Amino acid sequence: MRFRKGLSQVGGKCRVAVMWDAWWVLAAAVAVFGLAGVVKGVVGLGLPTVSMALLALFMPAGQAAAWLLLPSLVTNVVQMRPMPSLRPLLRRLGWMQLGIVAGTVGGMLWWGPVGEAAVARTALGVALVVYALWGLWGPDLQLPKRHQAWLGLLCGLLTGGITALTGVFVVPAVAFLQSLALGRQALMQAMGLCFTVSTLALGAGMALAQGPGHAASSWTGWGATALVSALMLLPALAGMAWGERLRQSLSPQVFKRVLMLGLLALGIYMCARG
Repeated sequence: MRFRKGLSQVGGKCRVAVMWDAWWVLAAAVAVFGLAGVVKGVVGLGLPTVSMALLALFMPAGQAAAWLLLPSLVTNVVQMRPMPSLRPLLRRLGWMQLGIVAGTVGGMLWWGPVGEAAVARTALGVALVVYALWGLWGPDLQLPKRHQAWLGLLCGLLTGGITALTGVFVVPAVAFLQSLALGRQALMQAMGLCFTVSTLALGAGMALAQGPGHAASSWTGWGATALVSALMLLPALAGMAWGERLRQSLSPQVFKRVLMLGLLALGIYMCARG
């Protein structure tokens, strides 16, 4: 009897510890998505980059990517407004979107779900370092129109491959979009379009790579993961709204420099851990 009582007490303590760990992870994720939403509201990008970089510090990359789907999709659809001016961008960036879908889905079918490749963590660190260095010191390039279609396809394939490995879809897509000499509003809209396509391709790739009956993360199935992803949408939207207000009083250039330095430090840290 004493032995059974001891086992019961140990089991109870383990369940409490697991529940505490789960609530801690959820609370930390809420803070991460709120911060990432603020970043996106101020500079127009960075929600997946900041989220994946910080979430990967305390959860598997595949789980982080699954939680990211709805916050990323909804905030990027919001960023695509106004819809009437979207059609010209679709025509101009169509080959790039095709490359993003092919690279993301093909990469996940080849390497497996996000984070399962042996080099996934290092690849995410490298992507963050490259992205930060480009944001800090990258040159302003302008591509001739005659090269934009095939370079857009190539850039989309590379972006999709990096997305499949890391769950981050800003490299090299943002650099390519900045080289098209788009106006400020058109650039924001183009980033929203590319990020939306990347998010949808990421979700499709996860479903195909894992199969409909496979768990979407280490401790939840698809239904529970979708619920958590929907909950993370709330802090992301709240942070984005606050960031848009903050943008009116804060220099985006100063904020972006601080952000890039932080991402550079995170990327170096993740590369060192391997």
